[in-house]
Parts: sequence; C-alpha cells; structure tokens
Amino acid sequence: MDTKSVLILGTASHVGKSSVVTAICRILSRKYSVAPFKAQNMSLNSWITKDGKEIGIAQAIQAKAAGTEPTADMNPVLLKPKGDCVSQIILLGEPYADRSAGQYYDSIEEMNGVLEGALGRLGNEHDIIVMEGAGGAAEINLYERDIVNIGTARLTQAPIILVGDIERGGVFASLYGTIALLPEDVRENVKGFIINKFRGDLEILKPGLKELEEKTGIPVLGVLPYFKLHIPSEDSVSLGDKENSKAEKKIEIAVIRLPRISNFTDFEPLESHANIRYVDIDEELGNPDAIAIPGTKNTINDLHDLRESGMAKKIAAFKGKIPIFGICGGYQMLGKTIFDSGIENGVEAEFEGLGLLDIRTKFGEYEKRTIQVTKTINAHGPILAPIDGEEVKGYEIHMGTTDSKRHVFGDDGSIDEEGLVIGTYLHGLFENGNIRNALMKYLYEKKGLEYELEEVMTEDGAYEELARVVEQHIDMDKLYEIVGA
Repeated sequence: MDTKSVLILGTASHVGKSSVVTAICRILSRKYSVAPFKAQNMSLNSWITKDGKEIGIAQAIQAKAAGTEPTADMNPVLLKPKGDCVSQIILLGEPYADRSAGQYYDSIEEMNGVLEGALGRLGNEHDIIVMEGAGGAAEINLYERDIVNIGTARLTQAPIILVGDIERGGVFASLYGTIALLPEDVRENVKGFIINKFRGDLEILKPGLKELEEKTGIPVLGVLPYFKLHIPSEDSVSLGDKENSKAEKKIEIAVIRLPRISNFTDFEPLESHANIRYVDIDEELGNPDAIAIPGTKNTINDLHDLRESGMAKKIAAFKGKIPIFGICGGYQMLGKTIFDSGIENGVEAEFEGLGLLDIRTKFGEYEKRTIQVTKTINAHGPILAPIDGEEVKGYEIHMGTTDSKRHVFGDDGSIDEEGLVIGTYLHGLFENGNIRNALMKYLYEKKGLEYELEEVMTEDGAYEELARVVEQHIDMDKLYEIVGA
C-alpha cells in the first residue's frame, strides 16, 4: 500500500484499542487526510452511514474524530451476535447472511477479498489509515482464520502498536506473552507498546517499563491514565463499567437489560442528567422515574423472556405513572401484537406484545431498513407537547414494519393517550437536545426539583479532550516516526 498506515492491536478485549485509534485519528487529521479501518467488528452497537450502510459505531466515531464521513469500507465485515453461536453478517454495510461461527470461518477467503477492496478504496482517498484489531492479538487457535489481527497485519505489513490494560492486572505478562506468541513475521512489525487505564504512581511503574523494553526490544510509547470517556461505548462489555459507577443523581432511569440487547448507547446522552440503571430481566425493577426498553437482536425471544421472568408485568404496572420509552425492538414489544412470518424464529406465528401502545408489528421479509432520518415532532402529552413541531434526527436499523395510528415523530413511532408511553425506531433519539431536555425537565419537575441544563460536552470537544490526554502521555515524536508521518 502506498498510503501510510498503522495497526493498533490489543492484548485482550476492552483494553482501549478503539479509544487509542480515535485519538490517533484526531491527532493525525490535523495535518493529513485520515481514515479508520477495522476489518471485522463484532458489536451490538452499530451506526448508519449517509448512504444507508451499517457499520460498527466505533468506526463511525473514529471517522468523525478524523473529520471524514464514515463509510462501509471502514468496517467491511460487521458481525452482530443473535444468540446460540449465530451472528448476522453485515458485509460492506449490507445484511449478508446469518451464520454460525464454523460456517463463517469457512468463508474467510471470500472475506479477505472484501478487505482488500475496502483498503484499496480507502487508500485512494486518504493519506493515512489507522487500523484497529479485535480482541486479543495472540489467539493462536485462530491465526489461519483471523482476518482482523493477523490477517490485516500480513495484508498491509503496517507497523503495529500493542495496547495493554493495566487496570485488569498482569499487564507486563500480557504484553510480553502476546509478543512471544505472535507469528514471527507479525512480531517483527510491532514498534511500540501503550499501557492504558493507569491509576497509580508512575514512578513505581517505571522499573517494569524498563525491563519490558529490555526483554522485548520494543519501546513503551507511554502510559495513559484512567479517565472518563465522553464518546459512545463500543459494545455491551462496557455495561459492566456503567454498573460500577457510583455517581449519584436525583433521577433514576431503568434500562431493561434484554438478553440480546443492542444499541444501548441510545441512553448514554442521559448519563449527565440521571442515574442510568441497567436492570436484568430477573432483577427487581424498583421504583424508577422512567423506564426504557432498548433495541434487541431478536425481538420475539426477548419478548418471551420478558414474560417468563415476570418483568413484562412489572413494566406494565407503571403505565400512566411514569414515562416508558421503547426504541427499535423495545418499541415493537410495546405494541399489541407481533406477527412473524418466520424471519425471526423460523416459524410463522403471532405473539402478544406488552399492549402498552396501539401498534402492530409484522416481520414479513428478511429485509433491514437502514437510514439516517430527520423527523418533525407531532405529539401531545406532558413531555413532548412543549416541543411539538420541532425537529429530531436519528437513524433506523431494524427488521419489520409497524402499523401505528398515532405517530409521534413524523411518520414514525407511537404515543399513548396520556403521552407517557412513547415508542420509536429512531436510534440516537436522546442525542437531540430538545428531546433530552424535555424528558429531564418533566422528570425533575415531577419530583419538585429544579432542572438546570447541564453543559454537555460536544462531540467535537470529546474528541479533542481524548486527543489531548494521549498527546500529553505518549511519545508523539516516536508515534509520528512509527506512522511515517
């Protein structure tokens, strides 16, 4: 490849590869045209490009940080787990097939061709490609089928930076062990280490850094401190971090943690204003100020599990008392019935919904609607009436069609008579300041509290903040040297 590139690999999942790539994209974009790339992403949080293609949300974030429009070439293969070791394969932004892991690996050669095409197109349009691996780089049982780590490394011969997470413990062993297990032709391209999520005294760490460099001959580029990111989470593994948050706020919103949850990032914009509590279906719901049912990779199965666990009755008991939101699959569940022609569960059947909205959903064809949209609010009730007629933006990613007699956002969604149960297909709903403020103002005033609009960091500001942290703690001269910039 004539285009310069760098590959960020990790010792394990959730070590911070995505955030490091985001920061590097931002930094390099000040002088160069930069594109992110992840050959294969397994994520339940996806995003829709302007031309209606579906990619992992991390690559969309990285592209925005680089100041370029996200495209399907930046994440040519997206795997969306559906349960029972089956994933939906999204190929260049389009639904391709549902495959088991074994069936997918049988088609790796075909995927390699897709990657080469995507990299070629990105290389024609950009000066630098910042690439990201997936999971741990040293999965020795997968080397011949690993297109995202070993495959990308061999295809591009890019210099590699290896990231380790010190918060989990054993960071020196994980970095050293990964280097030892990498194939020799890949190992020789590893040019630096980054240690992430450090909370302690750097002076105590320095002897270990020195010994790691002596043992491997690879420099440690820097140690990044632990700090709160203001960018959307990549996947449901991040839910554990949210559950450990001790932040106390005056409002609590219960988000139902469906067994097959997807796009939980829809509710992250509310975290500045409320405690967002993710509730497993077999947990006590408690006494929240609002309830939200998120998206799902299998509406029928998650609806069944809601009923079997008793959570469906607990949610229904709050109708007319507090706001209940359903987004995408959660919206479908709020209705009276869902008819499946066999698309979701393989057999034709009609299922009873939660009955909180006067809607009916039909899964008729294996066809997914993926589109960015702008809609006009046309709603009554205590939450949305004050902003009736204003616009909202979002994106749709869903199977099935829903018949609604009382739309709430243009021709989308539904609202009940009291205006407290609201369903929509719009992902990114709460990224709209008017929606977010309308909901929080209602919730605060209902409890006799004064709602003060908090200054929420802009998306661009979040990228700059992340870039500054990396620049302050990484040897930038060495990074530029590695990239060849």
